[in-house]
Amino acid sequence: MSSAIPASYSPPITNLPRKPTPNTNVSLLVLCKNLQEAKQIHALMIKSSQISDTYSVSRLAEFYALSDHGSLKYAEKVLNSVEEPYPFIWNAVIRGNLIKQNPLKAILLYDQMLRRSVEPDHFTFTFLLKACTQLPAPATGKQLHSHVVKYGLENDSFIRNKLIHLYAISGSISDARKIFDTSTELDIVTWNSMLEGYADNRDGESLHQLFDRMPSRDLVSWNTMIAFHVQMGEFRQAIEVFRRMQEKGVQPNPVTLVSVLSAVACLGTLAQGRWIHAYIDKHGVELDENLGSSLINMYAKCGCLEGAIQAFQKTSNKSVDTWNAMISGLAANGQSLKALELFSKMESSGIRPNAITFSCVLNSCSHGGLVEYGVDYFRQMSEVYGIEPVIAHYGCMVDLFCRAGLFNRIEETIRTMPMKPDAVMWKALLGACRIHRNLEMGEQAGLKLIELAPDDHASYVLLSNIYAMADKWDKVHEVRKMMWKRGIMKPPGSSSIELDGVVYEFVVGDTAHSRKKEIYKMLGEMGERLKNAGYEPDAKQCLLDIDEEEVKQTSLGHHSEKLAIAFGFINTRPGTTIRVVKNLRVCGDCHSAIKLLSKIYNREIIVRDSNRFHYFKNGSCSCMDYW
Repeated sequence: MSSAIPASYSPPITNLPRKPTPNTNVSLLVLCKNLQEAKQIHALMIKSSQISDTYSVSRLAEFYALSDHGSLKYAEKVLNSVEEPYPFIWNAVIRGNLIKQNPLKAILLYDQMLRRSVEPDHFTFTFLLKACTQLPAPATGKQLHSHVVKYGLENDSFIRNKLIHLYAISGSISDARKIFDTSTELDIVTWNSMLEGYADNRDGESLHQLFDRMPSRDLVSWNTMIAFHVQMGEFRQAIEVFRRMQEKGVQPNPVTLVSVLSAVACLGTLAQGRWIHAYIDKHGVELDENLGSSLINMYAKCGCLEGAIQAFQKTSNKSVDTWNAMISGLAANGQSLKALELFSKMESSGIRPNAITFSCVLNSCSHGGLVEYGVDYFRQMSEVYGIEPVIAHYGCMVDLFCRAGLFNRIEETIRTMPMKPDAVMWKALLGACRIHRNLEMGEQAGLKLIELAPDDHASYVLLSNIYAMADKWDKVHEVRKMMWKRGIMKPPGSSSIELDGVVYEFVVGDTAHSRKKEIYKMLGEMGERLKNAGYEPDAKQCLLDIDEEEVKQTSLGHHSEKLAIAFGFINTRPGTTIRVVKNLRVCGDCHSAIKLLSKIYNREIIVRDSNRFHYFKNGSCSCMDYW
């Protein structure tokens, strides 16, 4: 663990008045177990006139303001009862309001402090600037900055770091940098405050430059860099920074591990995730609710349910988030009924579900085709648990009906819900129209989707597919022309496979790999064996304006997931499970082909696409062709 002071640290209040001869009443305060006992000591101090002693009254105010057994109400009474309250008392009550998440009150107390002509000290400003970040209140922070200068405290390290943090989170990164550049002393906290500022403002170029300039780095510095890359979706870079951190001998903490597990989950790199789990076990790191949930999520997103279940069982003090992660993981991996069973266990264990829980449960019903179960759980939300459904829950219901092709119930849901449908709903409906070939409704949904999400490439691609299925190639060209005019680019389909800890990525028709001859030889063999098994390419899935049937079939045969599977076949022993991660939704033709390949080669093939997991085994898929 780093020994450096974190940027969020507040210094203890040490500016107490001079301590008099030890007094029993004040000493008894630390032994108080409830507010009533403290009030009895308060009464004794009044009776003995000790309340007029500056040190004693300061300690009483501190207890009321900061103790778990205190009361801010009584702390203020003490403050107001003192004719000339020492700054320590003001600071204690201000800090107490911060602890109780009442930053506005803390700032109002400062106003009273000035009105009573009490001069603030550096502790006062440290707490007040923290209050401004909690609100946030950048304008008030600027006024406080001028007061800091007025009282000659601008070089105080705690105040300087709080100012950098305040300006950074309010978007005034240039002001934060001015303070940084004019600081006479730059300690590790100052560097980290500026580093976090660039991360919060997503300024990657400046972030890396500052990180490279740092004379020394602590755990906070490395965690900031890793979290930034995860936030930006740069998952491989996050793992690379983690590796560099290990090379420097810096030991990760749970915060580090949560970030790295998030990156691994998004990449689907199971071997790396298992290494992190082994590190956790080796070093005896407790699986608290945050780390446990992250580990469950990682295994679930890597298609390893046994690992997720093990992590769930080992997690101490399971919170609602832990249960949610496991329910969601089961649903995404095609285990809808088990997800609903776990929800029942959650209810019986006394953990109260929240809105996110019901999103997970409704998704379980949607992926499993459990329509009436979903309708019942949706009813339970409000009637049993008093949770009013929001647009995300209505979106789950629309998706539930979409996957089942129940278009009348889709229209009814959209018509009766208390808000307008969002892009997610229209996308689900458009996808359903494509699967169930409801081309007329698909066109309406596609136009609505483009209206609501004009920058999302999927809006145009899905509508283009609808037109292609209807052989309306003039409309296909119109949609693609619209994309071109608006500068919308469809990302190329890519698939990755992890072998021996190394990730290999393929795109459609990929010829860049050093072993391309072997890959395409295996691809040819796969094609022949598929043909002998009765497989025929579904040229309708190649929704491009290509006239030649043979060219269409070649394009389908060279989809990225098939290349990744071919590479897996030639690099693993017979019977080894193949795991592939695809950035887009798997097409219907590939889905049909992979089902047959799992039977032909007697392999379990797990494909994670942008929608869900597909477990292919013995010629069938866990999604039951329902995705």
